Amino acid sequence: MFFVWSLTPSLLPRVWYLQGVATGISVAIGYGLGCLIAWVVRRCGVEPQWSQRTRRIGWWVLAGTALVLVPVFLVLGSWWQQIVRDLVGVPRAQRSFYLLVLLIALVVALLLLAAGRGLRRGTNRLTHFGDRFVPRPAARLAAVVVVLVLALFVLNGAVYRGVLGVAERSSEVADQGTAPGVVRPELPERSGSPASNEPWDTLGREGRTFVAGGPSAEQITTVTGASALTPIRVYAGRESADTVEGVAERVVAELERTKAFDRKVLAVVTTTGRGWVNANVAGAFEYVNGGDSAIAAMQYSFLPSALSFVADRETPQQAGRALFEAVYAAWSTRPEEKRPKLVVFGESLGSYGGQSAFASGPDIVARTDGALLVGTPNFAQPWGRITADRDPGSFERLPVVDAGHNIRFASRPDDADLPGPWQFPRVVFWQHASDPITWWSFRLLLQRPDWLREPLGPDVDPGMRWLPFVTFWQVTLDMVFSADVPSGFGHAYGPEAAQLWADILAPDGWDEAATLRVQNALSAQRDE
Repeated sequence: MFFVWSLTPSLLPRVWYLQGVATGISVAIGYGLGCLIAWVVRRCGVEPQWSQRTRRIGWWVLAGTALVLVPVFLVLGSWWQQIVRDLVGVPRAQRSFYLLVLLIALVVALLLLAAGRGLRRGTNRLTHFGDRFVPRPAARLAAVVVVLVLALFVLNGAVYRGVLGVAERSSEVADQGTAPGVVRPELPERSGSPASNEPWDTLGREGRTFVAGGPSAEQITTVTGASALTPIRVYAGRESADTVEGVAERVVAELERTKAFDRKVLAVVTTTGRGWVNANVAGAFEYVNGGDSAIAAMQYSFLPSALSFVADRETPQQAGRALFEAVYAAWSTRPEEKRPKLVVFGESLGSYGGQSAFASGPDIVARTDGALLVGTPNFAQPWGRITADRDPGSFERLPVVDAGHNIRFASRPDDADLPGPWQFPRVVFWQHASDPITWWSFRLLLQRPDWLREPLGPDVDPGMRWLPFVTFWQVTLDMVFSADVPSGFGHAYGPEAAQLWADILAPDGWDEAATLRVQNALSAQRDE
């Protein structure tokens, strides 16, 4: 049953080897649950005495069922994956590879089964040793506790810390490199330039990409048809100070140097992992503001986002609070009529970390002039509380909050167009219904979420269903390649950011034609 369930569709298409892993884990869980149920039944005194003939018939029926269902659902699974690929605009894959799913699943399931039996043998041996000194129930309990503690210690110490240590060291080395085509900026409006106090080689790989990118004043003028300024981009790398607070202060110093507080709009960005900023969201922000803008960002880790997502959720929060509070303190000292609009944006871990600077949705509205929070992880706050407190009748995947008075959610930009008035400041949570980063949660193990009770989003296979244990592992593995899909699906957020920024900031004289030109310019830049 768990083998069959594991092949059903989830949020995004899975490559055959990840499907094999998901199926293997599901099979092991199904076997374990079957053993648990049988044990409970026996402990309740129910132990049927089947005849040899009945047992033989039962095994033949089971074998015949497996011989039919396993190949049938391998074929169905490959077909369902093609449907999901068509839905999100990903090229179809070779279906014959799905024959290897069974082999990988068996290997994974057997390895997990061997690990489980090893723990059981260890528990039994400790129990036999302990019952010489204490009653057997106490010995059994002590043995279980000891084995679990040792297993957690080995996993957390020898593997978890070891893997993280190696990953951080290797990532720190990789961070010294520069992406192909990225060259040091000469403009004083950029950190890392000759005029900057932040040396080019301290910005990190993603920081160098960020400050060297973005549209020029000439490009903005060509696209928008209006005169433009050179956008300001300031950044500080993790190496520039001993603490995230120290790095944040260096960012503020760069804002002062570039006279960013004299611009029309100032954006505070919490980055992901090693310091990545979504080029589409940043570029769209600069186009919409005619270059009369500044973006402040910093690097807070050497770990890739995937590892930070699993292993280090404290540092993004510390960095998000430190950067916003540092910028906010400097911004607050300016006369109200002369200081720029203050907005925040961030994607994924950046959205999670950036939100940590605020106690609630109303706090975001009170202390900013707008926000665009993209692909927010399910464990982020205040996103979670805002979603839970949504207006009755609205969907979890697309909540309506206080009739959309200030805060709105969007999967597509048009989703932000609600019937009621949209007051300033405007906050948008941009999240796709097919984004596993947003919907992954440990609760998926045993609890069907609202987003799978309600009508599914247009970018989700209508055949997706919640299945205990199975859906959790499906969505977990969906996250691996969640950004490797066309923008508008999964965890890929692209040029559509232009329309959302236009909605949030409502610049004078802006129209849909200008939005379309910006989107085309961003798409062309991405395809180069």
